[in-house]
Amino acid sequence: MAIDVPAQVVYQRPKSLRDVHTHYCPGCTHGVAHRLVAEVMDEMNIREQAIGVAPVGCSVFAYNYFNCDFVEAAHGRAPAMATGIKRVLPDRIVFTYQGDGDLASIGMAEIMHAAGRGENITVIFINNAIYGMTGGQMAPTTLPGQKTTSSPAGRDVEQMGFPLKMAELLSKMDGSGYVVRRSLHDSANIRKAKKAIRLAFETQQRGLGFSLVELLSTCPTNWGLTPLEAFKWVEEHMVPVYPLGDYKVAAALEGIKV
Repeated sequence: MAIDVPAQVVYQRPKSLRDVHTHYCPGCTHGVAHRLVAEVMDEMNIREQAIGVAPVGCSVFAYNYFNCDFVEAAHGRAPAMATGIKRVLPDRIVFTYQGDGDLASIGMAEIMHAAGRGENITVIFINNAIYGMTGGQMAPTTLPGQKTTSSPAGRDVEQMGFPLKMAELLSKMDGSGYVVRRSLHDSANIRKAKKAIRLAFETQQRGLGFSLVELLSTCPTNWGLTPLEAFKWVEEHMVPVYPLGDYKVAAALEGIKV
């Protein structure tokens, strides 16, 4: 005897994410990061309060994908713009969404000073160890020995320096309230990343200072790998250089499992 079971929706597009096609390459985890931010905004019911700041880089069109107020910043200047918005509209949830070139290269001064001042903003930082939009050149986060279009023999640390570890750097700033590193290379780490994003927004809600979630991400196109190979590359090569974990957690947040 057949039993009719009513259909139940268990997974759907977050309201904070627009129903549009993105321009990202297959296997790129920008889309995963977008969804996590959108899900958190929905669950916290902050979409109408939220103001995002888009960067210059692969995620330059982020304002087309999120269903919340968004502004575009000049290259690297997202933290400066977010600072102004938050100071004028302190009741809003203000966040930047930045890649490693935007944040750790041309925007290094802005991000360091925003953390140093303890600006009550949230930063979603995508680290894929390469310049994705402009052709795969070496980035501040490129791994030692990693080959790029501008370091075809691999990054030589004696000539080109070591990669910048932004979570470690920013966690040392007195104004930082919450600085962590997560990864998007498998489902378990994606779940942890979502929890961290939520806690970063809660840090801002509580007025605990600057918050940043660094997300290890993939760039299969510029790495010359398939999407599955790229996920494995993150696990095997990026995580040892960029250890996952909590680098700064405000005392008011201690004990909260993420």
